[in-house]
Amino acid sequence: MDFDAIRQHLLELDTASICDAAKSLSVQVRVVDPAIRPVRSGLKLIGRAFTVVCHNDFLTVIQGLRDAEPGDVLVIDSQGSTKAVTGNLFPTEAMRKGLAGIVNDGPCRDTFVVCSMEIPYYARSVTCVPGHANRLFETQVPINCGGVTVNPGDILFGDDDGIVVGSCEELAKLVPIAQEVVQKEASLLEGMASGVSLLEMLNFDEHCENLAAGKPSKLEFKV
Repeated sequence: MDFDAIRQHLLELDTASICDAAKSLSVQVRVVDPAIRPVRSGLKLIGRAFTVVCHNDFLTVIQGLRDAEPGDVLVIDSQGSTKAVTGNLFPTEAMRKGLAGIVNDGPCRDTFVVCSMEIPYYARSVTCVPGHANRLFETQVPINCGGVTVNPGDILFGDDDGIVVGSCEELAKLVPIAQEVVQKEASLLEGMASGVSLLEMLNFDEHCENLAAGKPSKLEFKV
């Protein structure tokens, strides 16, 4: 499954279902630190990573904006910056170029303006203090963003619940399971809307009895 196919599937999913799929397969999924939050809610992030390293200096972020391709996500390892390394000009340029979004593991600013923009834009914190523009760091190298490794070309999938990072191969394995999760949850919601109890659609009692008896067990849907 190539990136375009994965992207089409992810548009119908959410990060929670991908994490549920990883749990059911007993595999680890790279989930970015939840402290990195969207500046504007309600937008979905799907794109390939273009990585940037900097520290209290946004010159390399500008270089990344210059070199990134349409569909890329600018992913910034600010190395613990305390000064803003992104503001409103950068997402504006990202939109002009057709980038998929920005993920800044560091401070941003100009959030009042950014909140009105139609581009997924995540940051760890907000400050009015500007960074410098005096030093070029690296781009397109493996980085640490939110406690996980992000490689150039990795896929970032984000929504209001967080950001998941994976290769095409990793996400191709998770997507079909995530689709099953979404379908089962839709059946549960439909059942509850028609008056059926959630407990009637779960093996809750059996699961609890097995746990009490020390037997292997798993909470499962009965739909």
